Amino acid sequence: MLYANRWIPGLAAGGEEGLFLDLALALLTVILFAKLGGYLSVRLRQPAVLGELLAGLILGPSVLNFLQWEPLRENAAFLGVELGHFAEIGVLLLMFIAGLELHLSDLMKSGKVAFLAGSMGILLPMILGTGTMLMFDYPLYKALFVGLILSATSVSISAQTLMEMGRLRTRVGFGLLGSAVLDDVLVILGISIFFAVYEAGGSSLVDILLLAGRMAAYLAIALLLGLAFISRLAEKIERMPISRGLLAFVFVTILLYAWAAETLGHMAPITGAFIAGLVLARSPLKRKIEEQVSSLAYGLFVPVFFVSVGLAADIRHLDGSVTLLLVLLTVGAALGKILGCGGGAYLGGLTRRESLQLGVGMMSRGEVGLIIANQGIAAGIIQPQIFAVVVGIVIITTLLAPISLRWTFKNESPA
Repeated sequence: MLYANRWIPGLAAGGEEGLFLDLALALLTVILFAKLGGYLSVRLRQPAVLGELLAGLILGPSVLNFLQWEPLRENAAFLGVELGHFAEIGVLLLMFIAGLELHLSDLMKSGKVAFLAGSMGILLPMILGTGTMLMFDYPLYKALFVGLILSATSVSISAQTLMEMGRLRTRVGFGLLGSAVLDDVLVILGISIFFAVYEAGGSSLVDILLLAGRMAAYLAIALLLGLAFISRLAEKIERMPISRGLLAFVFVTILLYAWAAETLGHMAPITGAFIAGLVLARSPLKRKIEEQVSSLAYGLFVPVFFVSVGLAADIRHLDGSVTLLLVLLTVGAALGKILGCGGGAYLGGLTRRESLQLGVGMMSRGEVGLIIANQGIAAGIIQPQIFAVVVGIVIITTLLAPISLRWTFKNESPA
């Protein structure tokens, strides 16, 4: 074997082969449950991510607690760390794909609607989430963090629903996609600013402005250098006789941007991965990049991430002390998007019904919210109880969004 136990102190006895076999068993269990959960979810006309989250809840301490099974128990701590590393790579790949799939032309088509719906759809959920947490006597920084989580959205579910109904290429569809672009960008920047200020430990205004300048400089340099060189370099490497050279180059670029985001820009690594996606979205090789990275991401790393979210959450924490908080935050999460995005869309020129449809379509939470929550529990900003509440919000809104969206289009013929 290429590794040695001396590099990993505190492992149980059993040798390198035993350690590797434990990791292999843990990975095969996670991937198998993830894919099975995703398959069943799709068969029930729900998004695959919902099934993967539920698979994680079943495997985790909420139900089976599989890392405490007899074959894995002795190395459970190490296996948890390793699965976490796989999950973190999954997060980076997921955010890269999110950047890669942005349709800026659709944002331009939706124009005023996207701007108003996207910005108001971030502001209102943040106010409702922060206010609710403050009502329960949580510190301001924790309340703001939860508000940021509620600001994130996931329109992949709603976009798929609109495609099935033949309504995606409409004013509502374009407004939904445009709002989602703005939502993603602002929420990711917002969480990066939050972590920069949080890690600065409440520094002076001058220090915070310096941090903001450092972040702005990183964004400008990353985008300019990326647009000038990365896309061309990808084309050159694709023509070279290197086995899977394009995939290797893209993977290295994602890791480099993620590393530079935190080290140089004092921003979250996911921001760097997201920017890498934005840069390569302009490449003529975009579709090939998307196919290759998606195979790597959704075949291994992303399922591990979604299952790991369930593994980290323990629904037994949802006792009477947080049940009311879960209900209020879920209502705030739903109404924040419906009223915020819907109100912005109405001011932007859509009809009342179209505005309601767009607001409902922005209601579901998903990848970005889970990523932010995962970052928060890793940094000690939120506790397991709040993390379990966030997972509950994601599951509930994910279930409600496609059902509610279909209802708002009732009696309308396809476009």
